[in-house]
Amino acid sequence: MEIYIVQQGDTITSIADKYGVTIEKLIQDNGLSNPYNLVIGQAIVIAYPKQTHTVLQGDTLQTIADTYQVSVMQLLRNNPFLSERQYIYPGETLVISYNTKGSITMNGFAYPYIKQDTLLKILPNLTYISILNYTTAANGDIITYQDDTDVINKSKEYGVIPLMVITTLSLQGEPNYEAASSILQSQEYQDILIDNAIKIMKEKGYYGVNFIFNYLSEDNQSFYLNFTERIANRIRQEGLFFLTINYDIPQVNNEVVLQKINYTEFSKYANGLVFLEFVWGTNYGPPEPVCNMYHIETLVEYLIESQVPADKIIMGKPIIGYEWRLPYIPGKTIANSLTLYSAYNLAYDYSAVIEFDEESQTPYFYYDEILIAGYSQHIVWFLDARSINALDTLIVNAGLNGGAIWNMMIYYPQLWVIIYSQYEIIKIEM
Repeated sequence: MEIYIVQQGDTITSIADKYGVTIEKLIQDNGLSNPYNLVIGQAIVIAYPKQTHTVLQGDTLQTIADTYQVSVMQLLRNNPFLSERQYIYPGETLVISYNTKGSITMNGFAYPYIKQDTLLKILPNLTYISILNYTTAANGDIITYQDDTDVINKSKEYGVIPLMVITTLSLQGEPNYEAASSILQSQEYQDILIDNAIKIMKEKGYYGVNFIFNYLSEDNQSFYLNFTERIANRIRQEGLFFLTINYDIPQVNNEVVLQKINYTEFSKYANGLVFLEFVWGTNYGPPEPVCNMYHIETLVEYLIESQVPADKIIMGKPIIGYEWRLPYIPGKTIANSLTLYSAYNLAYDYSAVIEFDEESQTPYFYYDEILIAGYSQHIVWFLDARSINALDTLIVNAGLNGGAIWNMMIYYPQLWVIIYSQYEIIKIEM
């Protein structure tokens, strides 16, 4: 797998010719809705199959899988377009395998209303799916929003472990400090919450629970740890138990500041710790990278030095972009979120050149919006193939458990081809 950065004068045809791949595969692997409108600085993934098969009359996915001694799931993963149709056709080419260099677990966050076609493309790439559908009230009651039965059942069909996500946040990311504080300080409410969680797990068929700790800090970590121990003693009798920690790593005078939280103790009770910087529809902070690899590397180094088992560390990646109007005014400027597709479209519309910040391993660009009274400058930070590949490489090189995607409501082919062309996806039987 290679990543090519579009240069002045490049076309989809010239890139395909340069690397000896078909235009169709480049378009498919990179999700290029406008393949003839490339942007200078845009990242293009070049994935080379190790083995392919030309479909013959009478072939089925099962007979092809049997011929090459691979699973049907591997065929679905390496050929995501298969999820869109019932049949395969003589003469078309299927990827059997890539030159993978290791294995990895993948966890993905999704709401129950994820589109079926998106879900079916993603599930072959997942070990776990964390379903956002439950919010806890201050007294331990659990609020359920939508019917998640179909997502749970479909996940199991694809060998993916469904995890019930419980949080005090609203489904739009709005904080509820009162609920969090109430639960942390009351064993009675904790028992009610745990009882409710176990009941829903059994009724819905979840294989585990993923609690989101949104306000964990040095000052309150003892409350969270007591709560974690109490949960683990009950929940782990019923299934898997994961913790997702919404971390924040500020920089002061260009120095990273880490909170001294005893993650080692938390790791004793959970099957896995997911470190994920949650991002939502709006951002009130200053322009900066959406996902900073320098911060992530610093956090991983701290976790390993603190004796947190590497095989319990799961690093999250938020798949999103933000657009700020400049100059940034604290307390007034609000950044709006963008899909990765929208970021590229915006760059093309304004003839912007995408630049790349090496420290954070994230792309950004400026553009000028023409107004009646002049113009307004904007900056967009987002993620691309280089960002995704950098995090996956860190996960494998450091021997971590795996990665987590926030969130999966939109299917980005480039994200997944980077993963399945380099790593085998671990599936766990329950």
